Amino acid sequence: MSKIKNVFKNAKVITLLVFIIFAIVSISPNPGATGVSIRNIVSNSSANLAGLENPKPGITAMARERIVEMNNVPIITTEDYYSFMENVQPNRTIQIKTNRGSYMLKTREMVHAIELNETIKKEITQEVFDEELNKTINKTDIIDVPKIELNYTGILEDIGIRVQQAPKTNIKKGLDLQGGTRILLQPEEKLEEYDLDTLIDNMKERLNVYGLSDVIIREAGDLSGNQYILVEIAGATEDEVKDLLAKQGKFEAKVGNTTVFKGGQDITYVCRSADCAGIDPYSGCGQSGSEHFCRFRFSITLTQDAAKRQAEATKDLEVVSENSQQYLSEKLYLYLDDALVDELNIGSDLKGQAATDIQISGSGVGLSQQEAALTSLNNMKRLQTILITGSLPVKLNIVKMDTISPVLGSEFVRNAIMIGIIAVLVVALVVFLRYRKIQVVLPIIFTLASEVVILLGFGALVRWNIDLAAIAGIIIAVGTGVDHLIIISDETLRKESSQIYDWKKRIKNAFFMIMAAFLTTAAAMVPLLFAGAGLLKGFALTTLAGMIIGVLIARPAYGAMIEILLKD
Repeated sequence: MSKIKNVFKNAKVITLLVFIIFAIVSISPNPGATGVSIRNIVSNSSANLAGLENPKPGITAMARERIVEMNNVPIITTEDYYSFMENVQPNRTIQIKTNRGSYMLKTREMVHAIELNETIKKEITQEVFDEELNKTINKTDIIDVPKIELNYTGILEDIGIRVQQAPKTNIKKGLDLQGGTRILLQPEEKLEEYDLDTLIDNMKERLNVYGLSDVIIREAGDLSGNQYILVEIAGATEDEVKDLLAKQGKFEAKVGNTTVFKGGQDITYVCRSADCAGIDPYSGCGQSGSEHFCRFRFSITLTQDAAKRQAEATKDLEVVSENSQQYLSEKLYLYLDDALVDELNIGSDLKGQAATDIQISGSGVGLSQQEAALTSLNNMKRLQTILITGSLPVKLNIVKMDTISPVLGSEFVRNAIMIGIIAVLVVALVVFLRYRKIQVVLPIIFTLASEVVILLGFGALVRWNIDLAAIAGIIIAVGTGVDHLIIISDETLRKESSQIYDWKKRIKNAFFMIMAAFLTTAAAMVPLLFAGAGLLKGFALTTLAGMIIGVLIARPAYGAMIEILLKD
């Protein structure tokens, strides 16, 4: 018993215990955490208007707000959340209870209202209006003055909450374990450091505006000097990433051959709320063959300079008549990445006028009317994002893209933990058979476990993503730890016939071999920090961090423990 007391009085062991305590605090394990964690709140959404806020950048996983109840229905898993949302109807009130408070949220339909001036109102007959209504998804009551409301009752407006399963610790899982998309991009031309930082900032802004969260964007390279950008997005699909990042997103509006405004720099406001953005109530949805289509529209506000350019481009155009309406002889052509995506008639009243408020429209198709409407709204959302953020400074080419299923990730974690426990028990059995001393086996198991805990705590502290590469690094670190602990054990348990009698000299001799092995492994890991376009960086960093923790903290404590326990 006195030897055990001496173990806990040793400075090296105390240092190890202090690091373990700090690691546990950093990990903040909470096995009983239930509910779904809020990953992202879309701006101007129902949830945002109800008071729910977007998680702050850099916040730890356990500090995120968690939804635990909705209308007194317990929300334990993400399946519970989505099952509840499937049965939610528009224009209903939802009470959301989180671990921080309660919120009252009102769901909304895809409701669109167009104000009509007196002249148009007098020209519309009930017969004409019924014909217009038949183009939409559903007919509802007509509010004659001052607005006409067309409700798309088949489509519930997104309430704006993105969720994930509530984490049990602060350990951040990489895409390999939680699912998502990883994409490796290469700029068409090599960029200077400032331009590269600008590009990455623009990409982050574009993804945030679109509503994607848990985004990691970083510069990468290889030993050949190639320049890459590595993007990891939890929960995103390949199509979303391709449309938002692989395309430059250069938006131009032209009258004839004259560019009147561009996305980003010439636009001061893009409407994304239901009263001025959504399915176009006049064009609505229709069918062409087996395909359904729906048109969207939203309003934007131009800068004064862009409005003047538009006035200059239209002042000499002729006025033509089409279907009893008067338009200018040239249309407004919309180009995205130099491809024509839509063309709009310009009303005759805009001839030579520096109008700052204009309407943008487009369309989406699908096999059903609802699918077409949703596709149209997604296309609108992408275009709005590009108009807000502007184009990327350079075109990016896709080098590699991987989509990982979260199901495979969770299964891998369970298997890895189980195999890890079995491996430690096998090592303990072999060590016991070799030395026949429980005083050696227990410190080895404790030291190996402490190395893993400290390494995971360090990862949680620096917001390190634990992915397959990082797990491989942990395995390497623990494997080398086993070798080093056996070296220490062999040196300290030598028979007295050896010429080394002093315990301090024995341990010092063991650590000479350990440091030589550590420096060799470290030299092998350094090139991997830059190889493979950064895809091996997690493996190299985890291996180095694990070995440093072992050599400087855990293994000296193990040497002190067996010296105290075995020394007569």
